[in-house]
Amino acid sequence: MSTLRIRAGRSAMALIRDGGFSLDAVRSYYGPASGPRWLIVSGFDRTLFSSGVLGNRHPVLLAGSSAGAWRFAAWLQPEPDKSYNALLESYLTASYHRKDSPQDILKTLGGIINTFLERDAVPFALANKKYRFAVSTMRCRPLTASERPWIQKGGFMLSYLMNILSPSTLHSFGERVIFYNGPKPPSFCLRSDFRGTFIRLSATNFRAAVLASGAIPVVVAGVRDIYGAPTGIYRDGGFFDYHLTHRYTERDDEVTLFFNHQERIIPGWMDKKRMKRRPSEEILDNVLMVYPSEAFVEGLPGGKVPDRDDLTDLIDEPETRIRNWWQAVRQSAHFGEEFLELVESGRIRDVVEPIS
Repeated sequence: MSTLRIRAGRSAMALIRDGGFSLDAVRSYYGPASGPRWLIVSGFDRTLFSSGVLGNRHPVLLAGSSAGAWRFAAWLQPEPDKSYNALLESYLTASYHRKDSPQDILKTLGGIINTFLERDAVPFALANKKYRFAVSTMRCRPLTASERPWIQKGGFMLSYLMNILSPSTLHSFGERVIFYNGPKPPSFCLRSDFRGTFIRLSATNFRAAVLASGAIPVVVAGVRDIYGAPTGIYRDGGFFDYHLTHRYTERDDEVTLFFNHQERIIPGWMDKKRMKRRPSEEILDNVLMVYPSEAFVEGLPGGKVPDRDDLTDLIDEPETRIRNWWQAVRQSAHFGEEFLELVESGRIRDVVEPIS
């Protein structure tokens, strides 16, 4: 029994059903701001970069926020398997305590980044020929920029209430800032519907941009004044770009690959409880989404994908959390091989379903 579900937007579906689909059609791979849920995509990632199936004809854009950006930062390293394993090991075994302040947690996350981003390897990452990189962050406005908990919480609560009226109101609370490498900005940054700023990545700001992209509001302190970018406090890019909020391809015969932990696609962080919010049909048109089956998830420890609740629920039982998370990594290690078999055999045509 397959443990993966495959869904596709209109153009991606037509490409697959017509028999013309190959992984050369993948021009972008998006990594959502999924927190610890990213652990079940680790085997999928490692199979893709180890087999070298992406980026053979054209560079592939690796775009993401928070955990997605962290994963892809490891992809770009001279020894991606070594870097990715270091990320896994340090992320799973990091220590957290009840009395940790936001600054303490920022320091812990910075330590994780130091384990898998070797300083002398960043120039290599920026010059990577197979992959381009785009990191989503949020530059905060006054309320959300405050490190006083009650002011910051109030700012984000107000943004949640305003978002009920319209997602466009979120830009009153922060600015989307995309950090990128390559000869020119990613095409989604140049579209008329893009709202935000884009900044070139460098050896000086690479680590700070990746760290800021995972600085969860209220929980983690922000990253201040990233080199080359507008001054201010930078936080988790999932505020704007939680799952999918842009069209990452330019043509109908190009595909955005997207591994998600669930079937529902949520645009922004503040939309999690807005069940009717979803990306536009244009954004989903070229998307090929892969996610685990319900039966697979039920077989994970606790019957669920690892998430941030584990960090608080098991704060006094870190050994249990670490054991459960490693088990989830092991159980999902085959996802990449299963996906490649579906593509190479052509059976993906039989299992793909429309994005609902």
